[in-house]
Amino acid sequence: MAPKCSESFLEQMIKNIRISITGKVQGVWFRGSMQHKARELGLTGFVKNEPDGSVQAEVEGEEAALERIVKWCAEGPELAIVQNVAVTEGKVVHYTSFDVLR
Repeated sequence: MAPKCSESFLEQMIKNIRISITGKVQGVWFRGSMQHKARELGLTGFVKNEPDGSVQAEVEGEEAALERIVKWCAEGPELAIVQNVAVTEGKVVHYTSFDVLR
């Protein structure tokens, strides 16, 4: 019989990060592409455009997958010109899907 994992152990495996992406990142299908990539990586959270022209995302998942989505954000979709990607850690809120917010 396998040992049970405590909820606190499982929560340590899941992390939450906030990502701010600047550059030519609106009007280039960044949000839709990020949603596709995040779902492919098994991540949850959301991505949205900001009035200042940046794209903001809050993403949850395992650390290796989070590292991959941050790396993807540095490139973005084909038409994007990413100038900067800033990442901060957040508190896990247990998103159940990855959504594009309007």
